[in-house]
Amino acid sequence: MTEMPKVRLFVDLPLAAGAPIALRREQAHYLGGVMRQGAGDVVALFNGRDGEWRARIDHIHRGNAALQCVDLVRAQTAEPDLWLLVAPIRKARFELVVEKATELGVAAIHPVVTRRSEVREAKAERLTAIAIEAAEQCERLTVPAIAEAQPLARLLDRWPSGRHLFMCDEARDSPAMAAALAASPSGSAAILIGPEGGFAPEERELLRARPFVTPVSLGPRVLRAETAAIVAVSLWQMLAADRVANP
Repeated sequence: MTEMPKVRLFVDLPLAAGAPIALRREQAHYLGGVMRQGAGDVVALFNGRDGEWRARIDHIHRGNAALQCVDLVRAQTAEPDLWLLVAPIRKARFELVVEKATELGVAAIHPVVTRRSEVREAKAERLTAIAIEAAEQCERLTVPAIAEAQPLARLLDRWPSGRHLFMCDEARDSPAMAAALAASPSGSAAILIGPEGGFAPEERELLRARPFVTPVSLGPRVLRAETAAIVAVSLWQMLAADRVANP
């Protein structure tokens, strides 16, 4: 068995046997200056489309690196189609949500602005960089898409047909998420996590009126937003992901 390289990088370039790869300056610096890789060394590359490839470093010097794809080590496979909708929270905690959601296999992350949101924006470029680092570390073959923040009502008005939304509701009159997942049809899904202050009454009514929304409970304790996101995604991946990936 061929030993996998110790360095793994995401590149937004086509990957195929013999394909030349020019790294971005910061990637070249990381590869040579931080990881001490040089000409002849082999790294792993993925782009979310063409699987994972071993690539040989042909040249690396002063922020420039040229590589060549050698062979395919993992073919691209279908992944469960789960979105995470989450109200932005303070920077470090929201970045933690993005990192852990990436590790748990979320396909897309949508920052959602609600009436009680204290933070009303999210820097997609910074969050994408965090998602890329997490994907490189956890060995997944894709990087989740990071959307721009938008109001909850607008997102619901543009909701795609066929995607079910599980609303994590702090009110204790909703069914347990595990039970709701067991009773739900398979297919593309999304999880909604509200702000620290919870959903406003009119938002709860708006959500509960939509036929594609199922309110669910994560238990008797009031969880921080980042904890709720991690718990909810973990439950979905454990109980529903296989049905979505292999309908």
